[in-house]
Amino acid sequence: MSINICSLNSGSNANCYYVGNNNEAILVDTGLSCRETEKRMKQAGLSMEKVKAIFISHEHSDHITGLPGISKKFRLPVFITEATFKNCRLPIEKSLVKHFLQTKPIVIGNLKITAFKKNHDAADAHSFMVSGHGVNVGIITDIGYACKKVIKYFSQCHAAFLESNYCDTMLANGNYPYYLQERISSDVGHLSNAQALELFKHYRSNDLEYLILSHLSKNNNKPEIVEQLFKPIAGTTNIIVASRYEATPVYTIESKSISISSTTKKRPAKDERQLSLF
Repeated sequence: MSINICSLNSGSNANCYYVGNNNEAILVDTGLSCRETEKRMKQAGLSMEKVKAIFISHEHSDHITGLPGISKKFRLPVFITEATFKNCRLPIEKSLVKHFLQTKPIVIGNLKITAFKKNHDAADAHSFMVSGHGVNVGIITDIGYACKKVIKYFSQCHAAFLESNYCDTMLANGNYPYYLQERISSDVGHLSNAQALELFKHYRSNDLEYLILSHLSKNNNKPEIVEQLFKPIAGTTNIIVASRYEATPVYTIESKSISISSTTKKRPAKDERQLSLF
C-alpha cells in the first residue's frame, strides 16, 4: 500500500499538510479555514472522509486558524501537547482533544505518527514523522536550526516537507527591522535556504524520493532561488517548492521493504547544530 502526500498550503499565511494511505489520513496543522481546506482537498482529489485525525505542531496562528471549524465539522480528534493547547486559546471541544508526548508514537489505522521537539519560539513546538507500509514522511518546518533530532529523523525519510524559509541576503538587505531579522535567523526562528541545503547535502538518504521545500517567506525568499540551490544536487530526489497560494499535486511513495541507507558520509553536528555554509 502506498503513501500519498500533499501540501495544501505552506507559508506564513497558512500551513496544512496531508499524509495518508488508501484507508486513512491525517492533517498536520490547520492554518487554512475549514472551507478552504475542503476546497483544496477536493481540487487535489483527496477525501476528507479518509482524514481520521489532526496533529498540531505549535500554536502560531498560521498553523491553527482552521482548527475549531475542521475538528468540529468532521468530529476529528486533535493531537496536541498540553502546553500548545493552553496557548492556542481556541474553542475546541474537550472530547476531541488528545495529548501526545515526544517520541511516543500515536497509531491511526496503519499510520504511526511520532512527534519530536523542535527549536521554535512557541510553547512546546514539535515536528512529526509519519510512517506506514515501510515509508517515512517528515514534516519539519518552523525550526531555528537542524539539531540532532532533526538530523536523525530527516535521514530516515522517503519524503519530507522541509522548511527553507529565507535567503540570507534578502533578509539582510530587506526592509524588516533589525529585531525581526534577528528573530527569524535565531536558534528559535526559521531555517534558511543555506541551512536546509546543508541538511539535504549531508544527511539525506539514498531513498529520499521527494523533498518538498516549505514555509518560504513571501518577502525574504523566492521559489526560483530555492530551485536553483537544490536541483543541481538533487540526484534521484524530486525537488518541489510548496506554494503559499495553492496546493501541490499529490505525490505517491510506494511501500518499502528495505531499510533507509545513507547517501553521504554523515558528519557530527557541532554543538548539536547543523553545519552551515559560512
